[in-house]
Amino acid sequence: MGTYLITGATGGIGTAVAGLLRDRGHDLILTGRSADRLADLAATLGKGAHARTQAFHIGSAGAAGGPAVRTIALDLSEPRRLEAVLVDAGPPARLDGVVHAAGVVHLGAVEELEADDWLDHLTVNLVAAAELTRLLLPALRAARGDVLFVNSGAGLRANPRWSAYAASKAGLRSLADSLRAEEPELRVTTVFPGRTATSMQASVRAQEGRPYDPSDFADPRTVAGVIVGALETPGDSAVTEITVRPH
Repeated sequence: MGTYLITGATGGIGTAVAGLLRDRGHDLILTGRSADRLADLAATLGKGAHARTQAFHIGSAGAAGGPAVRTIALDLSEPRRLEAVLVDAGPPARLDGVVHAAGVVHLGAVEELEADDWLDHLTVNLVAAAELTRLLLPALRAARGDVLFVNSGAGLRANPRWSAYAASKAGLRSLADSLRAEEPELRVTTVFPGRTATSMQASVRAQEGRPYDPSDFADPRTVAGVIVGALETPGDSAVTEITVRPH
């Protein structure tokens, strides 16, 4: 079994990926802004259908062989601090994959968006992903692991009022393409989900002044299944890009 780090683990897609990887027997490093929410998620993953027979530890390293679930509170809006936080937490020596599932979105026309709006999108959605990947490269190389970026349909096409978010996601695709060429021993995948039933989507619908009905959108567990399928693709192949749309 492998060890996977997930950013945005307390969000809809991140949580679904964590649950599915846990069910398949993989060890997890969960990251997010809120230590309390991460602890709640880790506790949930240790119960019921997610339970395993091995020792369960949250936070710092536990039994020999490492913890089944670790949590690290990371604020992706401050990418310059990521290295210090990882060093303090004890970075893994070997990492089978990282899933970049964190992101922010605030809609607005170009005439409305100020510099801080652009910086928020680019910092969290792009710069932090690049910096975290850089810091984790030694562990990923040791495992010949996977780097998977949860992008967006907006990374392929920008619509009105989506300029800052779409630009950050287009940049994320470019990051993935460059990383794939630079690190041939790693598998680099970009997943472009369409609208998915998450709290982020509920926020987007509110910003659009439209009602939110989860049944109108893709289930995050479906998107998670696609993501985990890419991660578990046999080593003789690599899935480079996947587009998932609500049906």
